[in-house]
Amino acid sequence: MFKFGWSVCTLLIFLTVKSQEIDWNRINSNNILNVIATQNPDPAILSYSNIVQVGDFNNAELSINAKTNISVQQTGDYNTLYFINSFTDTENKTAVTTRGNNNIIDITGSNSISDGMKIDVKGDNKTIFVRNY
Repeated sequence: MFKFGWSVCTLLIFLTVKSQEIDWNRINSNNILNVIATQNPDPAILSYSNIVQVGDFNNAELSINAKTNISVQQTGDYNTLYFINSFTDTENKTAVTTRGNNNIIDITGSNSISDGMKIDVKGDNKTIFVRNY
C-alpha cells in the first residue's frame, strides 16, 4: 500500500516486489531505485503509475499488481483516491483526474469492463464508488 499526502508531488512507480528478500529498514532515497531495478529484471512485467498532486492535503492510496497502469492527477485540496486492484493477473489501465476540493474516489477490483476506465471529476464535495468483481 502506498500513501501519498504531499502538497505537490510527481511520482513514477515501477513495482513487482519480492518482500521476503528485502530488508525494508535499509531502504532510503539513495538506494530505492537500485532495489526496484533488482526486483524487476524483466521490463515487460513492470507496473507503471503516474501520480501528480497539486494542492494541500491530497491523498492517494494504491494497492496494485505488476500489470496495473494507473495515472492519477489531483488538483485542489483535500482530495482522496483509494485504488485497490485486488491483485488479479488481469492487465488494467486506468486514469483518474480530480479538479476541485474535498473529493473522494474509491475504486476496488478490476475486470475487462473496467480496463481503460477514465474518471474525470470536476467540482467540490463529490464521492464516487466503483466496484468491479
